[in-house]
Amino acid sequence: MADVIIHRQGVAGRITLNRPQALHALNEEMCLAMDEALIAWTDDPEIELVVIDHAQGTRGFCAGGDIRMLAESGAHDGSAAAAFFRAEYRLNARIKNYPKPYVAFMDGVTMGGGVGVSVHGSHRVATERTVFAMPETGIGLFPDVGGGWFLPRLGPPLGMWLALTGQRLKGGEVAAAGIATNYVESSVLDVVKASVCDGGLTLLDAMDWDESAAFEKRRDLIDRCFWLPSVEEIVAALDAETDPWAAEQLAVLRTKSPQTLKVAHRQLMRGLELKSFEENMRMEYRIGCRVVSRHDFQEGVRAVIVDKDNKPEWDPSTLAGVTPQMLDDIFAPLEDGELTFD
Repeated sequence: MADVIIHRQGVAGRITLNRPQALHALNEEMCLAMDEALIAWTDDPEIELVVIDHAQGTRGFCAGGDIRMLAESGAHDGSAAAAFFRAEYRLNARIKNYPKPYVAFMDGVTMGGGVGVSVHGSHRVATERTVFAMPETGIGLFPDVGGGWFLPRLGPPLGMWLALTGQRLKGGEVAAAGIATNYVESSVLDVVKASVCDGGLTLLDAMDWDESAAFEKRRDLIDRCFWLPSVEEIVAALDAETDPWAAEQLAVLRTKSPQTLKVAHRQLMRGLELKSFEENMRMEYRIGCRVVSRHDFQEGVRAVIVDKDNKPEWDPSTLAGVTPQMLDDIFAPLEDGELTFD
């Protein structure tokens, strides 16, 4: 069975992620197949909208990208990682600019690459089983797949909090944060999908959710602390707070790669200033092609995914050790070809 199932249902082009052994994590072939389908459906008069979901019976919509492959490629010449990023980021841009409704059912784990194939669409449907996160700072990567664009546009401090800490949002919180546009109970999901495939987008608009979210209780603190000019200032601001929740966030940050924290901080700051999604994806392509070969990503994958000791040894080990020149090198234009879009 193919890793992604592409077919038609009613007036919808259907994309079903079907790699359950990896929680539907994306590989290059899946991205290319999805992109090819979207291109074919763009001018097809019989296709009025696109629906993406995952094969039933598994708990994840999409857990991300093929991290092991990225690490193995980065340990060599990085060419396979670059090819994957090209396919994935072009797909992200296609979804962002798609001329027809694009409905993503984010039922279950939605992280990393799964965010990239959902959050840029016109309709993003969460359920009580949705778990959203961009956890890349914990493995020395960075919140890519357009994170530099959509995260700060959630409200800059909220997006920075999610990017730096990798905190998870669940169920209705995903809609309350503006990541999902709709909320549906999983018990009626099959009925809703069938209706949407028959052209029933109005049914989604009728769905509502409980807007209460745990993070809302700390929104003032997030706003005070998480949109500051440097990671060091964010850390200092959290340290000055008396709320125990601030101490919890600070403890989380101290487990993350200092390099990645500074990369993500610059990425979101710059992403908010950029004028087009494509500019943002070119920036992220430069970062991605470089960080897969660096120590922290290799070490993060070893500690979290390979050996699973969850004890990465970051280098540099402190924020002070991550110099502006190191960041400039990671963000600099590529000499061997920038990301292009058709």
